[in-house]
Amino acid sequence: MTTCVVVKKNDEIAIAADSLVTFGDTRLSQDYEANDKIFMVGQSYVSLAGTTAHFPVLKKLLTDMGEECRLSTREQVFETFTRVHQILKDKYFLNIKEEEDDPYESSQITALIANPQGVFGVYSYREVFSFDRFWAIGSGKTFALGAMYAAYPSLGSAKEIAELGVAAGAEFDKSSALPCRVISFAMQK
Repeated sequence: MTTCVVVKKNDEIAIAADSLVTFGDTRLSQDYEANDKIFMVGQSYVSLAGTTAHFPVLKKLLTDMGEECRLSTREQVFETFTRVHQILKDKYFLNIKEEEDDPYESSQITALIANPQGVFGVYSYREVFSFDRFWAIGSGKTFALGAMYAAYPSLGSAKEIAELGVAAGAEFDKSSALPCRVISFAMQK
């Protein structure tokens, strides 16, 4: 899977991800393919965890939405991903089933979004979270969260904390590996 993180600190926002892709027991490192797990849509950076099939589909879908792809607030992210769900079903043949007793159809998406307005997480049933400090997704998330929690008070920048989170995921999670790509920018006040 992956280790992807978002961080807010001192008016700076960072998003970072490792570079390993796995197919079952097969590992495809950066040496064999440019595995870029962060893409830009408008002013937002998006990173995903889960199936690699999501990357080209969501990059194209969100880009093609144009002005309808609004990701600046928690409410806008929810509205956008509610539309995304319908498009995934209609145009990309999304398999919406996870568990038999699920309350809603699943979008099969776990994503992090970072833009000058904030950092957000999106989950399968279109749950949207707005994070005040940091968050992580993917198979390396527990290692990343622990490292970022321990370092948040002492490290001065969002970029440093994000790099540390991904490095911890890559160190201990078998499905994550360096190098890390990190993007940082000023928060909108």
